[in-house]
Amino acid sequence: MKQSLLIATMALLGGGVALAATGDAERARLLDGYAAQAKAPDFTGFSAERGQALYLGPHGGGKVAETPACASCHTRNPADPGRHHKTGREIPPMAVSANPKRFTDPAEVEKRFERDCVNVLGRACTAREKGDFITFLSSR
Repeated sequence: MKQSLLIATMALLGGGVALAATGDAERARLLDGYAAQAKAPDFTGFSAERGQALYLGPHGGGKVAETPACASCHTRNPADPGRHHKTGREIPPMAVSANPKRFTDPAEVEKRFERDCVNVLGRACTAREKGDFITFLSSR
């Protein structure tokens, strides 16, 4: 009974409650905020599958031809460290399992989405895309 209630609540809130249950309150609040922004007639929650497609790409329209996907710098395995395409500087892993602090500072998360969505997609990410992206990387 409790498990089915938890699953129903997770579906309604786009997964934020599930993350809160594991102790990641900041990440859960961030996802809940994106869920509130994404509310639309067709919004039924965030999807790790859509997040994976966003992460792996390829996408057209970005500002930098060398980065048609997030995986261009962050590697196809988000648990591995990446490398900046210009400087070669190491980038900490994107996967929450390898980098538990990832997606916990709302200001930092928004700063990265604002810069990287334009570079990779050529436009700002939607709230649903942000939630899908975080949901995918939270499952890795």
